[in-house]
Amino acid sequence: MPEIAAILPLGGRMHAGNGVRLEPLPACERVSLRAGADLLEAVEERLGIELPKKPGAATASDKTTAIWLGPDEWLLIGEPDSDIAGAVDKLAGLAVSAVDISHRNVAIRVSGTKAALALNSGCPLDLSEANFPAGRATRTILAKAEIVLIRTDAGTFHVECWRSFADYMWQYLVDAAKSA
Repeated sequence: MPEIAAILPLGGRMHAGNGVRLEPLPACERVSLRAGADLLEAVEERLGIELPKKPGAATASDKTTAIWLGPDEWLLIGEPDSDIAGAVDKLAGLAVSAVDISHRNVAIRVSGTKAALALNSGCPLDLSEANFPAGRATRTILAKAEIVLIRTDAGTFHVECWRSFADYMWQYLVDAAKSA
């Protein structure tokens, strides 16, 4: 069977100006993980990553970030050369759900001195550094779309949105950046 090339919905786009830079991030592996509290220790041992246990928390290992989305729900994001799928295979036999959602999401990096201001134009959270510091992550809304938002450092955010909303999110963020 011939190899199928991934089509990146935001490929080739870039925006910079008015203190905000937008960059589509490369394709990566993503897994939606659901596990009960009684299995967390076994899941962490098999995956080789500590799962965050508090709302708004994220943890990172060598090439994987784990984001707490709910009491029994995490989003695992692996760098393009990570092997989350291989790690997830190690969960066989445990009563957990680990679903590959790599092709569902698209990621956009929003950075610059006015990044938080641009995002706050459509996000109800207070994204000031005092209330949403580096390392914080959550599921929220941006404009009319559900996103997962991660603050990676003082002036940089990682926005995860569904692929079907990628163009809408990009256009929204370009407009927000121009108004920031």
